[in-house]
Amino acid sequence: MQRWRGLEDIPQDWGRSVVTIGSYDGVHRGHQLIIGRAVQRARELGVPSVVVTFDPHPSEVVRPGSHPPLLAPHHRRADLMAELGVDAVLVLPFTAEFSKLSPADFIVKVLVDKLHARAVIEGPNFRFGHRAAGNVDFLAEMGRTYDYEVEVVDLYVRGEAGGGEPFSSTLTRRLIAEGDVEGAAEILGRPHRVEGIVVRGAQRGRELGFPTANVETLPHTAIPADGVYAGWLTAAGERMPAAISVGTNPQFDGTERTVEAYAIDRVGLELYGLHVTVDFLAYVRGQEKFDTIESLLVAMADDVKKCRELTASYDAAGA
Repeated sequence: MQRWRGLEDIPQDWGRSVVTIGSYDGVHRGHQLIIGRAVQRARELGVPSVVVTFDPHPSEVVRPGSHPPLLAPHHRRADLMAELGVDAVLVLPFTAEFSKLSPADFIVKVLVDKLHARAVIEGPNFRFGHRAAGNVDFLAEMGRTYDYEVEVVDLYVRGEAGGGEPFSSTLTRRLIAEGDVEGAAEILGRPHRVEGIVVRGAQRGRELGFPTANVETLPHTAIPADGVYAGWLTAAGERMPAAISVGTNPQFDGTERTVEAYAIDRVGLELYGLHVTVDFLAYVRGQEKFDTIESLLVAMADDVKKCRELTASYDAAGA
């Protein structure tokens, strides 16, 4: 899959293509439906498929300080899109100047002049251009002038248990913020992941017999609510069952919020300086401050037992 940063990266001899545009944060099941249809339509037409996305998130430029928590960094999104069969991903730097492009100018500069769109696939609520003035109706109207078709894919909707809400990044962020990582996984189609470099912390876990990897997460990452979770820690290509702690470590009057993962039943791991990923499978309990260190150790041993069982049952189910 080709990865382009800015319009100037697009090959000069690029021909017709099928395009879909959006932030696509998380590449959740609703996104997968739209992107999958773009890939399918491209194959029907015998042309490549292109996903156009933005960096930073448009809201950070339009309303500084309002950057939403991110479900996946751009390299992770691109990897997920590649798995769906996308031929190229174009990341457009979203600047103040770019945000002022009218919907018509956006269509001409991006879709027509550079990507030579043969078809554009979007969800029903797609908006674009200055002040989000463009919509799918305008996109289709311009398509009659510039020789591209527009197809609208209905939003995927959660089942009755989800209250009939459409799958969305906003809903996913809310569930993660509430600690409902299983609900988020239902939308994402996989466990929510955070990643970063393992840095040195206070090393209290090591002293207590549960050495943890203290993960310095990427900026704006969507972090689950404080508490203990079952999941996986992946380092150097190896996925290991883990007990994951999110919070400020109130037992020791901590103030800095951290993500720490204990690789269950692994001894002598040296992960400092490595880039790791942490996948959240299930919520185990909330963050607590115990009366004694002994009570804390009993709770931690119980946490590890539950996390070992949860990850084993998940793997046994072939999930």
